[in-house]
Amino acid sequence: MSNSSYGKMSNEKILRSLGERVREIRKDRALSQEALAERADIHVNHLRRIELGQANPTYLVLLRISHALDVSLPKLLSLV
Repeated sequence: MSNSSYGKMSNEKILRSLGERVREIRKDRALSQEALAERADIHVNHLRRIELGQANPTYLVLLRISHALDVSLPKLLSLV
């Protein structure tokens, strides 16, 4: 997908927004990074990098995170 699909938003800003959204929902659910990583079956370091906007998670990882947070994928991706 090209940057033009998101206007002037850079890839880095998109990844940071996604990370902030994951962190926000995780904290709303009172989950630690370790607990969410375990529920999503991903390494905690990968989750940390996602939350910091330093990793570009695959579709399958996003599905596992959304399932672990008990939120739909579209809702997880909203505001990104």
